[in-house]
Amino acid sequence: MPATKTTEDNRPPTSRIVRWRDRAINLFLIFHLLAILCWCLPFESLPFVIGKTLVRPYFVWSGLFQSWDMFSPSPSRTNSYLEAEIVYEDGTTEYWEFPRMERLSYIERYSKERYRKFEENLRDERYYDTWPDVASYIARQAKGPKRPQMVMLIANWSDLVKNDDGSFTDSPWKSRVFYRYRVEPEDFN
Repeated sequence: MPATKTTEDNRPPTSRIVRWRDRAINLFLIFHLLAILCWCLPFESLPFVIGKTLVRPYFVWSGLFQSWDMFSPSPSRTNSYLEAEIVYEDGTTEYWEFPRMERLSYIERYSKERYRKFEENLRDERYYDTWPDVASYIARQAKGPKRPQMVMLIANWSDLVKNDDGSFTDSPWKSRVFYRYRVEPEDFN
């Protein structure tokens, strides 16, 4: 009986599928490692700027973005949170809060950290085009026996003021309605 040779083309289809799957997984991992490295390193040289520009839409969409202001020489000195005031057709109002990390257990914080990042970016006027969708989502969450008529997105903040001794003190809390949304019937479809 003659010896048979096994060539790549004679392999069963499942081994070719496994090979392509392994290559796809490796490409996925390599892409993410390089993209995260490019995104997270605080360099402003041209290759990093180009890399950040290319991966930004994907990182924002997937929630992988991270800014260095948390670790920089001058981190953010503001305590803040978002909430929404919902006005119903009968004139009553109700407040809806985004998850607040300081009010959650450690396990809940781990699974809801993305909301903190989302809130940080939502306040930024560069993302004003997301405000109607957020307000519509809140209206759908609040719908019950009473129909929401308006949703107002509210930013609340307190600046941390540095004292002479190097400690920090909270300034009085401030609030600002940064978006008003009139709820439409199609928001509930």
